[in-house]
Parts: sequence; structure tokens; C-alpha cells
Amino acid sequence: MIFYIVIPAHNEENTIYLTLESLIAQTLQPKKIVVVDDNSSDKTAEIVTKFCKTYDWISLVKNRSSHEHLPGNKIVNAFYKGYDSLDNHYDIICKYDADLIFPKNYLETLASHYRSNQRIGMAAGHCYIEKNKRWIRESLTGKKHIRGALKSYRKACFNDIGNLKPAMGWDTIDELLALYHQWTFLTDDLLIVKHLKPTGDSYNTMSKYLQGEAWYKLRFGFTLTLLASMKLAFKKRSILCFINYLHGFFQAKFKNTDYLITTEQGKFIRQYRWKQIIKKLFKS
Repeated sequence: MIFYIVIPAHNEENTIYLTLESLIAQTLQPKKIVVVDDNSSDKTAEIVTKFCKTYDWISLVKNRSSHEHLPGNKIVNAFYKGYDSLDNHYDIICKYDADLIFPKNYLETLASHYRSNQRIGMAAGHCYIEKNKRWIRESLTGKKHIRGALKSYRKACFNDIGNLKPAMGWDTIDELLALYHQWTFLTDDLLIVKHLKPTGDSYNTMSKYLQGEAWYKLRFGFTLTLLASMKLAFKKRSILCFINYLHGFFQAKFKNTDYLITTEQGKFIRQYRWKQIIKKLFKS
């Protein structure tokens, strides 16, 4: 099974070499890795260039973008800068962050999962962060959700969902569209990936309204947005986050912001979300 990997990297000189070393050490090596130097001002490109000289299947692409680290837009645009430099001869395309350390059997295990079920469109392990000298699962989202840091797609699924959406929440939209196209996705609890910089640590303060805006663009409607805001704000232990999420939703609504998905896809997503909520209520 052929894996291609794209790694967007913005000022990752302290971690990118660890990510690349862990991918080089895989029991099933990727056929190609493209690192996108996304307007870094540090030694990221210099470090990656050294790897390129030793491994001809690793390449570097440079991208000019804003220095502001806004979730969604910047990362997806950088991904496509790398993706467009690749050919189409892959089975699995991956978008990985530049601050991860993978276990040696990571890609081999993913390949096994993909072979076991032809309807698995996406698969990944879990991100773990260091806290009080212990590695614990990064728990901002549910265990079944594939984090944006760890995305991998079967080619047919990737084609079905269309382009990744350059907006906050892109890593949820892709899963929902995969389900819409009757794909399934899998997370393996035994695949522990060390995430050296917890999600959101470097996000710009301008991003605080983007989550609510994303729910609007996904056609959630007010009630689902309210429930999602309450849940995420509770996990973050922040009333301010709750207010910002709703602010972002109504700001997008009053501006008549364009949706990211079709009316039919929006209906499917709302129905799916309500089914999940009802399922959890009856479980408890």
C-alpha cells in the first residue's frame, strides 16, 4: 500500500526533525513525503533540506502566506501547495502536522486497517500530549474523531469528499462528508502519537470567533450550534469561549457568509448530529 504524506510546517525548527525521523523509521515507509515550508522565519527549511539530501523521497516546497496562525485556512492552503507537487500514484494520502512523533508500526498498522475493510475511507491513531511528565490523550474531541494533525485518506474517499475546506472545522467537515458518501472512518486506540505542541497553542487571537463561524458554514443552525458551544466551552472550562462561539455564529449569519456545503449535505449533517445526541442521551 502506497502512502504519500504532506506536512505543512510554519516555524517548526524544534520539532520537524523528530517528525521526519519517526516517519523514516517506519516499518512500512512512505513512498513520498513533502514538507511545505509555510513562510517560516526560522531554520525549518534548512533542517528539511538536509533530510532531502539523504532521502530522495523527501522533498521541500516553499509557500508564501501570512505569519498569522489562523486555524483552517492557512493549514489547508499549505497542504494543497504540497499535494499539487505530487503525482496521483498513491493509495493513501496523509496530512500530518510537523510536531508529531509516530510509533514505528504506525503506517503498517494503518495499511492493515485499510486492507481489512474497503469502506474505511479514513484512519488514524490518537494524539497524546505531555502533562505533569505523563503522556495523556489530547481530549478536546471524542475518541472516534480523527484529529486534523493525523489525517489519512483512501484515495477514493478523498476524491469523494472533494477539496478539504479552508476553514476552521475542516477536520470535522471531511468526516461528515465521508459519512455522506457512505464511507466509514476508524481510530486505533493502540496507536499513540506524541503531539509536541498541543492544539491551539499557537493560534492567533483573531481565531476566537472562527469556531462559531464554522458551525454556521456547516449549516448546523442555532440549536445545534448552541449545544456544540456549550460542550466545547465546558471542556475548555471557559465561559468566554462559549460567548465567542455564539458571537462567531451570529456574525457569520448577519454577514450572510457563504456555506461550505450544499443544502442536501447540511440536512444530512443535522440529522446525523441529532442522532448522535439522542444516542448519547439514551446511553446515559
